[in-house]
Amino acid sequence: MRIVLFCEHKYAVSILSPLQTETNKSDKYSVLWFVDARNIPDFPLKNEVNWTNSMQEVYNFSPEAIFVPGNIVPYYLPGVKAEIFHGYAAEKKDHWIIRRYPDMYLTQGPFFTKSFQKLALKYKDFEVVETGWTRQDWIYENLHTFDAEKQQLLDKHQKQQIVLYAPTFSPSLTSLPVIKEALKRLTDEKEIVLLLKFHPLTKPEWVDEYRQLAAENEHIIWVDDHQITKYILMSDLMISDTSSALYEALLLDKPVITYKNAADIHYWLDMKDVNELTKAFDEVQTEAVYPLMREWIIDNYDPYLDGKVAERMLQAVEDYITRHGVPKERKLNFWRKYQSIKKFGRIKRK
Repeated sequence: MRIVLFCEHKYAVSILSPLQTETNKSDKYSVLWFVDARNIPDFPLKNEVNWTNSMQEVYNFSPEAIFVPGNIVPYYLPGVKAEIFHGYAAEKKDHWIIRRYPDMYLTQGPFFTKSFQKLALKYKDFEVVETGWTRQDWIYENLHTFDAEKQQLLDKHQKQQIVLYAPTFSPSLTSLPVIKEALKRLTDEKEIVLLLKFHPLTKPEWVDEYRQLAAENEHIIWVDDHQITKYILMSDLMISDTSSALYEALLLDKPVITYKNAADIHYWLDMKDVNELTKAFDEVQTEAVYPLMREWIIDNYDPYLDGKVAERMLQAVEDYITRHGVPKERKLNFWRKYQSIKKFGRIKRK
């Protein structure tokens, strides 16, 4: 089977990598990564996998399946277009927008499956299969990989806990303009090392401001690594706002604090005032209600920490092809086709 891993943004590298790992186990798969050079000028796996920046090469490869952790995939590409999502942020409205590009939605857990099945009945042109989310496979393989690095960091700083601050980049949702002083106080008052891990699309001026903060405080560390999951694994607690990454911490049963999160219901501690941060730090780790909330998230958002998500995804696509064959292209209205071409360009058809 010819498979394309559609990597539009750098954060998608870690989402797609478990599929590459799984396909490496069998010679029946041939894999090509599409890497969008506009967003990923230096592809971190460039010496490890088969990849291209050319949409024409993707088309010429004639894929039978395309795995997409994004919103748009060119309609003119052949193959089953499988949406695998880029996170768990159900509170973001665009999570539920059906743009008509995928043939399949491979959902993370029961909460998502139920809603997308309702949407499938409405639109009648895609299928829904619950598989779990691919990054869980990487987590399964690396649950204790960074334990020694974490302990070395704590020993070096003579602190007791690691706290991860991972905000969203969206200007309307981010805590970045208001939380800096509260983070400084928390680091001064508590026995913690604070890691700063920002989304690749964060405004440069905010990046510069917080880099400077890290340069001025020895117990605050700026993280450039694109692999946020590593630092979620290393951390004891996460601070965020409306970033989908907070769900990864909850799924690992780690306390989470947010500032003005956009969700209607919070299964963690959400602050309305950044000055509450130090108090929230104590409360979220001692109040009995928060572990119960995290348990609900684990059961409903993604219970598949078994290392077999990518395997299920491949099986789901193969089953689709067995029943429907390989689609030549996705049938869309003029507007959707225009949006696809505008974003990814045209190709010369065979």
